Amino acid sequence: MDESMRVSALFSGGKDSAYAVYLVQQQGWDVASLLTVIPKAEDSYMFHVPNIRWTTLQAEAMGIPIRTRESSGEKEKELDDVEALMRAEDVDGFVSGAIASDYQWSRLNGICHKLGKPLHSPLWRKDQSMLLEDMVHAGFKFMVVGVYAHGFDEGWLGKVITSATIKELERLRDRYRISVSGEGGEIETFVLDAPHFSKSVHIEEAEASWRRDSGTYIIHKASLEKKG
Repeated sequence: MDESMRVSALFSGGKDSAYAVYLVQQQGWDVASLLTVIPKAEDSYMFHVPNIRWTTLQAEAMGIPIRTRESSGEKEKELDDVEALMRAEDVDGFVSGAIASDYQWSRLNGICHKLGKPLHSPLWRKDQSMLLEDMVHAGFKFMVVGVYAHGFDEGWLGKVITSATIKELERLRDRYRISVSGEGGEIETFVLDAPHFSKSVHIEEAEASWRRDSGTYIIHKASLEKKG
């Protein structure tokens, strides 16, 4: 692979997009910008919703400029919004944290094909439990900020993923057939710290809300703090 690749990364603030950025940086690539679509709809097909506005804090911790664009979140219109963000970038290609979502991957690939630039998805089709273990061992600290599937309870909201938690997710997978990485939309995560963060995200105020079998953990106030 070309070591001088200059790329833009689609970034949601969750574990997969942050880990994809980390992996390509480890290859010596220059991540020139992060691209975040902020959907107004709560049930966006393509994009992470809880706490998306805090991606600016994570971008600051990574020292990478971030470009955001609001979207109605309607199924096809949000694709136009991400395409507009991507089209504005002067880069060699794009990076995505997609793991198993054919919907997400095929749509992004289609946009890249139209722009004549490659899409790099370093996590694509990797073993999900192994990916989570790799993230934890690499020093990623990420928490569950949304759960949307049968089998989860309120106790998952705000929970930081560890090796023990991964075992719990595997048990839920075996019983309820969920995706361990949440790639089917079962869980959303938010990264608090990572090896490529110069500072960590400190949550000062947050609120968990639960309705039937789903819930969100909304960050109301957060700041960057020195790594201790």
